[in-house]
Amino acid sequence: MSTNILLTDFDAVLADLDGVVYAGPAAIPGAIEALNGLAARNVKLAYVTNNASRTPAQVAAHLRELGAPAEDGQVVSSAQAGAALLAKKFPAGTKVLVTGSTALAQEVQGLGMSVVDSAHEAPEVVIQGFDPSLGWADLAEATYAINAGAVWIATNTDMTIPRERGIAPGNGTLVAAVRAAVGHDPLVAGKPEAPLFHTAASRLQVLAPLVVGDRLDTDILGGNNAGMATALVLTGVDSGDSALRARSAERPHFIIADLGELYAPYPEVTFHAGILTCGAAAARVVVDQSGRQGVQIAGRADDLNAWRVACAAWWRAVPEAAQSTDPFLDWCVELP
Repeated sequence: MSTNILLTDFDAVLADLDGVVYAGPAAIPGAIEALNGLAARNVKLAYVTNNASRTPAQVAAHLRELGAPAEDGQVVSSAQAGAALLAKKFPAGTKVLVTGSTALAQEVQGLGMSVVDSAHEAPEVVIQGFDPSLGWADLAEATYAINAGAVWIATNTDMTIPRERGIAPGNGTLVAAVRAAVGHDPLVAGKPEAPLFHTAASRLQVLAPLVVGDRLDTDILGGNNAGMATALVLTGVDSGDSALRARSAERPHFIIADLGELYAPYPEVTFHAGILTCGAAAARVVVDQSGRQGVQIAGRADDLNAWRVACAAWWRAVPEAAQSTDPFLDWCVELP
């Protein structure tokens, strides 16, 4: 195992928020301490979030209340990305129906757009972002406007969001409801598109950032799309099992239990005679009697190294997967 900590090769951390730093209003255990330790190692920090329900200033204030280091400019949100996409495609003065939070409306108004309240006002654009207070009437109004010809922009399409009580529906579920009524997809501004990550890296003026997130389909895919190293942290939505089955574009470079593992050496995976080893765990790809491929794993399901080595074995065997995969898993004490 290398003695260098995981952070050694990186000059910044671009961290997701929900499921990485906090779940609902409460900090995830150990996250604040890990974030506060970055400056001492000359590693810069930005927060890259798909949650468009609050302004960057509100998010930064919440982070400071939790004890995390956060200036307003360190928060890069999908509301900002949505507003930037809107400004790129439409001139100031364009009528925009905002289906989302006051924070999103403020971003749109800051561009000089004309925010309207109803499809009756013939908006040229509908921009949709997450707000827990959105109801049927709001989604219906957006649908009326889109069906009347308005361009539809979504800040993000996260299907779920971690809350203090567990996993809850995210903006993607609300977008899906509108999509079912209009029959087409929106333009998407935030993760997994690359610009959000490029904006964050540019603000920090860094060249080698590490993207840390809990979701494969937004954080990891987005970081990969941006050409950055990615680390899946297992404190939110996705797991070692979902990482193993992920399509190639959503596979992380690292899998860590929590942010504290940024300060630990990352375990090395070695290969010998068809078997991969990581710590006390080992894995290899096998084929059953029906011809189906799977992964035979010597280790425990509660040992993260077992998932790391299982991922390495499967990804080595299936390097290109346009869709998620479904290998069987065979857990054993040792490989025969």
